[in-house]
Amino acid sequence: MIVSIIIMLIVALIVIALWVSAVQQHKEKQETERRKDLTKQKKIIEESEDVLLNSANIPMSEHILRIVQRRIHDALVTMVQLSPNSKELKSRLNEAKERLGNQLDATNSETLVLPDNDKQLITLIQGIKKLRAVLRSEHGKGKVDSQVFVAEDKRLEKLQLRINIESQIKRGISARSANMVGSARQYFEKAYATVSAVAYSDDYITSKRQELEGYLEAISTELKASNATARKKKAEQEQDDLDVLFAPKKKW
Repeated sequence: MIVSIIIMLIVALIVIALWVSAVQQHKEKQETERRKDLTKQKKIIEESEDVLLNSANIPMSEHILRIVQRRIHDALVTMVQLSPNSKELKSRLNEAKERLGNQLDATNSETLVLPDNDKQLITLIQGIKKLRAVLRSEHGKGKVDSQVFVAEDKRLEKLQLRINIESQIKRGISARSANMVGSARQYFEKAYATVSAVAYSDDYITSKRQELEGYLEAISTELKASNATARKKKAEQEQDDLDVLFAPKKKW
């Protein structure tokens, strides 16, 4: 009898130990998942804030600003749910709500100013790519209307195109000023190829095509004149050499 009770107690202890272990493992798994989700939301917020920091360089519409601000707000809501005792997160969430309720300062896409160096230019292009990625992500979650998504993505695509064209033209003008005509022609030709490859046409594309055609025609004229001058000098030099060769020899 005593042996049976002891065996039952041992079995009960084993069952309890297994249950406690299972509960502990479940809690650890939940905590791991909670931390992973917090890290994910934190990354979303940091990425979104980086995009907003670039708003000084990237022209952003009110739609885009709202989308990014809403993304930060939603990520903070999730973080507060995961860490309900965090006063810091609650404070940041209240600030995000206030920003959503305030008037947003959108910028005009026509106010684009190209950076002075290649590193800044690369940063600008990367910023636009990140912004388009955020837009696609929010649209994929159903948080952005399809018409808004198409319009804003098209606007950002055109902005990237403008940066590409304007930077090539800027380099071409700089090379031409430095009498590097060959390099200038390559920059203008690259920009012209980009303009010509565009499937649509608008005032900007038309004006840039005409501008680039003017640059390329001017360079072609300069090169022709330069080649003609070079050929003339070469012919004169050859004639001088012949005159010397066949000149009457002086008798001493």
